[in-house]
Amino acid sequence: MRLAVIILTKNEEHNIEGAVKSASFADEVVVLDSGSTDRTREFAERLGARFVVHLMGEDGFAGQRNAALDETDADWVFYLDADERITDEAAKEMMRCVKANEWFAYRIKRMNILFGQVMRHGSHAPDYVMRLFPRTMVRWKGVVHESAITELPVRALKGVLCHYTYTDWDRYFVKFNQYTTLMAKKMEEGGKRASFLDILLHPSFAFFQSYILKLGFLDGKQGFIFALNHFFYTMIKYVKLYYATTRVREDRKGC
Repeated sequence: MRLAVIILTKNEEHNIEGAVKSASFADEVVVLDSGSTDRTREFAERLGARFVVHLMGEDGFAGQRNAALDETDADWVFYLDADERITDEAAKEMMRCVKANEWFAYRIKRMNILFGQVMRHGSHAPDYVMRLFPRTMVRWKGVVHESAITELPVRALKGVLCHYTYTDWDRYFVKFNQYTTLMAKKMEEGGKRASFLDILLHPSFAFFQSYILKLGFLDGKQGFIFALNHFFYTMIKYVKLYYATTRVREDRKGC
């Protein structure tokens, strides 16, 4: 039984080496890139990864994950983001699962690390993500925050992923802009509309949920900063939706 680790990238020269090295235990590492203009390809291929260019289409991140399945003939696949690292314990456990070849989908605990601090609470608390599958038994859906579709029963791995979510503010705001745009587009395509009241209420609840209900205040100043950022993320998502749908209505009226 062979395992391929799949990594999606775009301009990840600062992350790709660490990701590929942490996946070096696998039989194959496939990097599916959506149009990098930096040195991502050079660094990935230097470490032996197979680099495939596949520009992102309207089906977003799910489309990229699905396309990657056609780039390997491995029996099992594990999806790794460029800013994640597979721990040694998780790597050994994965290989045991692959060799056993029992058909389950496996989820793994992900520890989110923001600017060097492991987040225990709030919107960046540890979460579980489904990542290990028999290659022919998974498809993905969702333009952003995509999810795996599988009929297999799910088991949990004991190992963890280290997720170095944000390490500098420039990249944070690049992703902030990208994800808010994709989420607004996803809501619009689903027939959702936003009012000015949505712009006021949804962000306020997002902050309350992250900082109070999910105990973000226990993460100290970092907990407050990212609860506040969650407020702005939610607000901008609804602002973009509001103006996208308002523009459509205004275009129909004419000048």
